[in-house]
Amino acid sequence: MFRFQSVAFIIILLVLVDSGQVHCHTKGLRPGRRAPPPVNSTSAGMVEQQFMRWVRLVGGLRHSVFGRALNKAFPSYTLTVDKNPSVGDFTTIQEAVDSLPLINLVRVVIKVNAGTYTEKVNVSPMRAFITIQGAGADKTVVQWGDTAETLGPKKQPIGTFNSATFAVNAPYFIARNITFKNTTPVPPPGAMGKQAVSLRISGDTAAFVGCKFLGAQDTLYDHVGRHYYKDCYIEGSVDFIFGNALSLYEGCHVHAIAQNYGALTAQNRMSLLEDTGFSFVNCKVTGSGALYLGRAWGTFSRVIFAYTYMDDIILPRGWYNWGDPNREMVFDVKHLHILGQN
Repeated sequence: MFRFQSVAFIIILLVLVDSGQVHCHTKGLRPGRRAPPPVNSTSAGMVEQQFMRWVRLVGGLRHSVFGRALNKAFPSYTLTVDKNPSVGDFTTIQEAVDSLPLINLVRVVIKVNAGTYTEKVNVSPMRAFITIQGAGADKTVVQWGDTAETLGPKKQPIGTFNSATFAVNAPYFIARNITFKNTTPVPPPGAMGKQAVSLRISGDTAAFVGCKFLGAQDTLYDHVGRHYYKDCYIEGSVDFIFGNALSLYEGCHVHAIAQNYGALTAQNRMSLLEDTGFSFVNCKVTGSGALYLGRAWGTFSRVIFAYTYMDDIILPRGWYNWGDPNREMVFDVKHLHILGQN
């Protein structure tokens, strides 16, 4: 085992568009051999300073996007979910969500008492300002077991998007101290239709604090929007953090359960004009298998690792081109910047 302390790993994949074929998450994983280009220490230091200023701004939730929601920060009322109907207002999370107005404009806290809630939850687009408050990530669990190949009402596969145990489509969502779990077992690498999402977040300006996301292939669908993850635990095997959001992961523990090869991220930035990407700061990466930090799902995929501890499961190359040699065109020479290690 080797340890990277204070590592800033910048993965900027700027690659050519292929013939238009849509790539799915079942493309094979193969270790690469290309060495990273050299780094100019002066310019890399400036990039580091700018990046850390951005981290402090977003981490403090002081920027204008979150500031617009300050008047909704304090709850107007609280609902309680408990498996015992004599204790809470509702026995399922979905019942509590459905009790809100179709257009919700006030902060509502849904307290979910300890227990395992086996249900599929969907937060509709206009039900904004919802807070889901668990009794502790080890005490409150919401779980389901759909995969991309699960048949829907029309006897057709529901797909990765609809496989989520918990789906959020509304803005200003907050979750604290709760576990989102997909119970599907770890599939073999390259298995078809086994994508199984624990949580999909498709709403803007969301925050997750002290939460756990448990799954295997495609655990956390960080779909679209601006999101903040603080002190969370994320577990999976292949592409288990994926999507095209602009997200900061701070102080999070990412754990791989890959049987052979795996990949931590599959970011889907498709254009130079998109201001999206995943940033991991003061995190740690542990687990099993041989792990890529990222795969180039999108044409211009972008992922950053800074000040992050990594187990020796990380493949030295760091990223994978999704099986397309054309995706080797990198415009930014600051591919890898090591601030220090011991």
